[in-house]
Amino acid sequence: MQIQFYATAPYACSYLPDQQARSQVATPAHLIGSEVYAALVNQGFRRSGVFVYRPYCDACDACVPVRTKVQEFRPNRSQRRAWKQHQDLQTHICELEFEEEHFALYQRYQKMRHAGGGMDQDDREQYTQFLLQSKVDTRLVEFRDEHDVLRMVSIIDVLEDGLSSVYTFYDPEVSGSAYGTYNVLWQLQQAADLGMPYLYLGYWIQESKKMSYKTNFQPLQGLYNGTWQDF
Repeated sequence: MQIQFYATAPYACSYLPDQQARSQVATPAHLIGSEVYAALVNQGFRRSGVFVYRPYCDACDACVPVRTKVQEFRPNRSQRRAWKQHQDLQTHICELEFEEEHFALYQRYQKMRHAGGGMDQDDREQYTQFLLQSKVDTRLVEFRDEHDVLRMVSIIDVLEDGLSSVYTFYDPEVSGSAYGTYNVLWQLQQAADLGMPYLYLGYWIQESKKMSYKTNFQPLQGLYNGTWQDF
């Protein structure tokens, strides 16, 4: 049996208002292990649980897969400040399984940072399907402060040529925090320590303010017409 691809029916775009989107989906899921998935990521695919897809819209190419060149990355002043600010965070790699504490943080994050986006209504089953189901080499990483309070959770896939940032959620109620920036810096450091050349950051859309942060992690490459090119 070989990997096959099919296109979904049109659905409302999650990023651009009044736009219709489609996805190209790779199946069957049980054949997409770490090696195959790494090759698919290099062609612009991502995953949501065991659902492996890439944008396949009829009249739009706004979604650009992006990755940071790890060895050439140099933090700017605000990034160095964020790194120093959160040096007290302790990391723990956990089993990829449901934890009530993680889910409670996820709910708070969605309701305060992405209210009305649909994911703020996720129940336990939807959360589990989205983040805790994987056929590839995946890490669930906790970030706790000096008082052992959970502040952030990150889901990361380990690929042959880098790390792929699946999803991160954090405490939205800590005033003045820079958890999101710190987390990307932490992943870049992990990739560097492993000698990996890339950190895959998912899709970037020029018109989406929620995705603008990705261009802060230069040098950045985008996948255009099947070729990775420097921004």
